[in-house]
Amino acid sequence: MRTVVLDNEAVQALVDADHPKHRAVIAHLAGVVTRRRRGPAVDVVVPTAVRVEAGWDRSERSAAPANRLRVRDEDLGTQSANLAARIRIASGVSVADAHAGALMRSLTSDDIVVLTSDPEDMERASAPRRITAVRI
Repeated sequence: MRTVVLDNEAVQALVDADHPKHRAVIAHLAGVVTRRRRGPAVDVVVPTAVRVEAGWDRSERSAAPANRLRVRDEDLGTQSANLAARIRIASGVSVADAHAGALMRSLTSDDIVVLTSDPEDMERASAPRRITAVRI
């Protein structure tokens, strides 16, 4: 199974058609939809701290197109908050990036791809877990 994780700028680009990286994110997610139809499962997930930082309010009418893409929210529960706090202290990344790191460390998927504007932060936050960071 492949898991695609969206970071802050990927979410901003997804929900704003005028964002300069909108087409790149949409193209990547179109590939995910194609892959879902052909075979192995693909899960697209956004940590809720990332969604908050990016300003994606799913209840807004303007969010409807992004909401249709089947992007799953990953909540920041007690255990993931503890791990994210340790990641934030150790790596100096933002709260949202630390939440993404905690999520990536906890996934059982062997194939984790993160759409990000800062691959170095994502790799630091997810270490020692191996990920594929795709710069958008």
